[in-house]
Amino acid sequence: MPNYVATHLVDGFTYGRPPVLKNPYASPSTAQQHRPTNPAIQAFHRQLPDYGSTQLHDLPSVAKELGFDRVFIKDESTRFGLPSFKIAGASWAMHQTLCQMLRLPESTSLAALQSAMKGRSDTTVVTCTEGNWGRAVSRMAGLYGVKARIYVPGFMNEYTRNLIRGEGAEVIVKEHGSYDETSAAALEDSQETGAVLLGDVAFGDYIDIPRWVSDGYSTILQESDRQVAEMTGGKKADVVSSSVGAGSWALAVVEHYRASHPGCMIVSAETERATSLKESLHTGELTHVKCGESIMNGMNCGTLSTIAWSILQTGVDISTALGEKVVHEAVMELQGLGINAGPCGAANLVALRAACASGALTPEERKGRIAVLYSTEGRREYTIPE
Repeated sequence: MPNYVATHLVDGFTYGRPPVLKNPYASPSTAQQHRPTNPAIQAFHRQLPDYGSTQLHDLPSVAKELGFDRVFIKDESTRFGLPSFKIAGASWAMHQTLCQMLRLPESTSLAALQSAMKGRSDTTVVTCTEGNWGRAVSRMAGLYGVKARIYVPGFMNEYTRNLIRGEGAEVIVKEHGSYDETSAAALEDSQETGAVLLGDVAFGDYIDIPRWVSDGYSTILQESDRQVAEMTGGKKADVVSSSVGAGSWALAVVEHYRASHPGCMIVSAETERATSLKESLHTGELTHVKCGESIMNGMNCGTLSTIAWSILQTGVDISTALGEKVVHEAVMELQGLGINAGPCGAANLVALRAACASGALTPEERKGRIAVLYSTEGRREYTIPE
């Protein structure tokens, strides 16, 4: 893959970067910092409509191509009735937020919390999205009978906007706004109206809700561990590829594997049009970057969550920045294998290949090993890159 250009948001300076970086700060020994899994999360998720495990697919042709023993991809296109993993994080964050608002314990059942919220129909949650997150938040708001106001960038297509509206939310379009600008608009709305900001990006002292979002993803990761063990006779993942946007999902991935299997190598995948994590690893400090439009719109975030950066800086082993065309080709490849992957999901296959082709992931680190990819969304409409 060719080099790309990253532009820093603060000073406008541009830097030519290679597509693959072996993280100089990687340190698996920091696993002691990671939080234990909260059993209340899975207990809560089991109460949601359409609860069930998503499929783990075997990719023998990819394993043979790259020199692994096995390569698996977890298909999150049916998670709790929505075409993306986001509902796992949004649901737990909403549950925790409302429980704290009403001073109820986190063990409160879905039905009990729904009943308690019947007299709070004036409650409003506000957030921003490029698609799947906004729909997940809106779905949960509907379950609890609260209002949802969702800010979206102008480049979001009308089909996606209507999916969010179909969940009962009010959609506010920032015609010329980027993801970061819609994020600022949602924050301003919350400050002016008193609506609850339900976002997955930590900043300043806004930490608790983004932390609950990441915690909510633990259900997916534990489920994946069980499936890998069942399909391999009790083995664990040795290499994992994780997409990175604002970092809430990648934070969950790193914390999970550093705690459960400290020797597991973690490859991060970003669109080359929004490389906040990779650029931060190049500079050694949290760095905000300018974004361009991308088919990987769920990863198109120029600002990394502060709580994610503190863990990802040492927790990611290999960082990759991916082009549009090669990711679209991976979408088509996976579709041909019967796997319903969108660009943010297919990106992890491209990242694994890039890590292998560059030599960052050596043949010795692949031989006899198991790799797990996470396809975080199903197929959706986007403009095919030239």
